[in-house]
Amino acid sequence: MKQYVIDELRFQDYENIKSYLDKKFGSADLERIYWITLDEKILTETQAEHTQCHPYYFAVELEETRISFELLVRTRNRIRCECIGYATSDQLKWLMNYIDYMFNEIGIII
Repeated sequence: MKQYVIDELRFQDYENIKSYLDKKFGSADLERIYWITLDEKILTETQAEHTQCHPYYFAVELEETRISFELLVRTRNRIRCECIGYATSDQLKWLMNYIDYMFNEIGIII
């Protein structure tokens, strides 16, 4: 699985990230999985056409010493579909910008 990982988090960073994610996206699934909703403006043509699969997400796993962002754009409505796939360059850029924004909001310098 392709993912973007930030490791060596301090415990205070972990708590701040967890608090931010809980407020922004609701409580984590399985105590550490969050779902970041992808902006609909950057969906692929196939993703835009598959309205029954909306919304699309990036999965985020938060652990005490690291956070990983899965680079697979997925839906929570289906396990397999042609609209599920790795992020395009625009989607990847959007995710990286969001991560930078989130860390800036929290006050974590990476």
